[in-house]
Amino acid sequence: MSTSNPKVIQPQAGSGFVETTATQAVVQRALMYLNVGRAINLSGPSGVGKTTLALHIADLLHRPVVLIPGDEQFRSADMVGGLFGYRRRRVVDNFIHSVVKTEDDLVERWVDSRLTTACRNGFTLVYDEFTRSRPEANNALLSVLEEGILVMPGDRGEDGYLRVHPKFRGIFTSNPLEYAGTHRSPDALRDRLVTLHLDYPDEETEVSITTARTGIDLDSAKWVVQLVRLSRGEERLPGRVSTRACLAIGTIMQTQQMRPDRNDSLLYSVCRDALGSGCTHMGEAEETAIRDVWERSFHGE
Repeated sequence: MSTSNPKVIQPQAGSGFVETTATQAVVQRALMYLNVGRAINLSGPSGVGKTTLALHIADLLHRPVVLIPGDEQFRSADMVGGLFGYRRRRVVDNFIHSVVKTEDDLVERWVDSRLTTACRNGFTLVYDEFTRSRPEANNALLSVLEEGILVMPGDRGEDGYLRVHPKFRGIFTSNPLEYAGTHRSPDALRDRLVTLHLDYPDEETEVSITTARTGIDLDSAKWVVQLVRLSRGEERLPGRVSTRACLAIGTIMQTQQMRPDRNDSLLYSVCRDALGSGCTHMGEAEETAIRDVWERSFHGE
């Protein structure tokens, strides 16, 4: 189905999306819930591929997609719609040449927002990082997900509500509450979502993602993934290094024709930058931790 609506996208299955036994299991469960009309929430730490997975699942539904990024500044009008600007109609009556009658009619113009567009047309809503929006901005979703009704503002000029199209589906993503910039979603909203808890991929999946997205050879990808996974267990490094670090290191190795080499100072610097991205300060403890992880990655040589 094609559409020229600028609020709507048509996702395409990307060649870089990696399907393994683990990802197929998540996709299968997600589609099972969506096909019976339940909305899902892909919840997990930053960098596990929630958005990529959400768009991949949306593509499998074969419906246009409305994408909403969570935003602290969101209001209800940003979700549902509102009166924006004016429509001006001017009538000039010059039937008698000596008498000119001019009539100006200024009318506020209603504009549907993304949620309304998805509900009206039966599109798939992908609400990315929805917990970054304030809870009150998401109130309109409660009746949408439970009763299949979108309550419209009184100034809409209609019946006050919109019945949700039966093909409407909702895919949400969220970071854990402890992440900066996230809000605790109301119990009423979380109760309406089936939450699939995601973690960083298993080693096989992470190696497959790294080779597919960067183009490096299998041995190099295994080394990069081992390096990153070792860093996740390092208490001296704040946070957990995501798969994005694998992609950053792998991409540079591919473009610069690098191979794993303990004595390559440039490669070490690249890895140091990627592994230390979560550090607010690169102190002696962090430097030592990255050097230790680097040395351990070559332990089996």
